[in-house]
Amino acid sequence: MTQGIAYIGLGSNLGESCDQLHLAMADIERLPGTRLLARSALYRSAPVGYLDQPDFVNAVAKIATTLMPQDLLSALLHIERQHGRERSFHNAPRTLDLDVLLYDDLQLHEQGLTIPHPQMHLRAFVLLPLLEIAPDCAIPAIGPARQAMQGCLEQVLEKLVDNYCVS
Repeated sequence: MTQGIAYIGLGSNLGESCDQLHLAMADIERLPGTRLLARSALYRSAPVGYLDQPDFVNAVAKIATTLMPQDLLSALLHIERQHGRERSFHNAPRTLDLDVLLYDDLQLHEQGLTIPHPQMHLRAFVLLPLLEIAPDCAIPAIGPARQAMQGCLEQVLEKLVDNYCVS
């Protein structure tokens, strides 16, 4: 099987968010035909959309996988459910959120899956961790991630010390 390179966005704002992201990275690495190649630091950010909720902790992982994009998404949704993810309403607080951000140079729009992730170029909490592990990354149909980040400089992120949450 051919291996693809994918970038996964991780987020959490319920429970022990940092622990959730560390456990989710390990779960992603255990997916069939998948290797974790890089992981960003953890970043704290304010919620987007529905604002009456706790801050998020976010990261990005780079993987090599033989899973096709829809199979990868299914596996990620299964990991979310294992971590107690409930989808009560759009942009609701969540124990774990896993998104396929990029998969090779693929541009895809299918039921439930759009690659590249449709909002990634507008979100510092995706772009900054992505640029940390892939500084020359380009977003298909958008351009260099570094250029997209220039439009997000007003969005405040806090890089967490030693990748762990501190109260």
